[in-house]
Amino acid sequence: MARVAVEDTLTNVKQALQKDGHEVVSLESDQSQNCDCYCISGQDQNVMGMSDTTTQATVINCDGKNANEVVQEVNELFRT
Repeated sequence: MARVAVEDTLTNVKQALQKDGHEVVSLESDQSQNCDCYCISGQDQNVMGMSDTTTQATVINCDGKNANEVVQEVNELFRT
C-alpha cells in the first residue's frame, strides 16, 4: 500500500484511505516527506493552477472529487 500525505481539511479522504489500508500522514506534519502521493484540497493553488512546490511524488488535487474517487485514483497509481 502507498504512503499518502493528506491535507488536514480532507478528513473524509484520510479516513477512506486508512480504511483501504494505506499509510496516511498529515501533509502539514514533518512525516509528510518521502510519501508516495500527496492529496491536496486545491484551495492553495494560484490562479494559473501552478504550485511553487517541487516533488517527485504524485500530487492529487481532490477538489471536486469524493473520498471514494480519491481512493480509487491512489489504488490505480500504486497497484502492485
